[in-house]
Amino acid sequence: MSNDSPLEGGCQCGAVRYRITGDPVMTALCHCTMCRRANAAPVVAWTMYQESQVEFPALKPTVYESSPGARRGFCARCGTQISFTADYIPGLIDLTIGSLDEPARVAPALHYWDSERLPWVHFADTLPRHPEFPQQE
Repeated sequence: MSNDSPLEGGCQCGAVRYRITGDPVMTALCHCTMCRRANAAPVVAWTMYQESQVEFPALKPTVYESSPGARRGFCARCGTQISFTADYIPGLIDLTIGSLDEPARVAPALHYWDSERLPWVHFADTLPRHPEFPQQE
């Protein structure tokens, strides 16, 4: 992140807002089919935090269980995709970088689910690429 002020973000209509404190656990570009479908985009940029680092001061995202043990949060009013939580990453929450007020402050550090990347999607970066979700320490 480029400065020490907290990050804030939210949905397109402003009904769901969040505030983040501290540094992310991971930042990444996800190429999986579920993220593509949920966000109607060829790739999705995520920033992951401990759930304790993220506050939703008013409305929380509406949750949809997109697959067993995986939950996607979105604004029920405007449909903006906000978050992802899953049983395989307990205590962590992914937030869409595109929903940040200042998305340029959080740059992805790697690609995951590159095995599902669309063949016409190419990035001119040298970031590490993982065929699936990288192992957590």
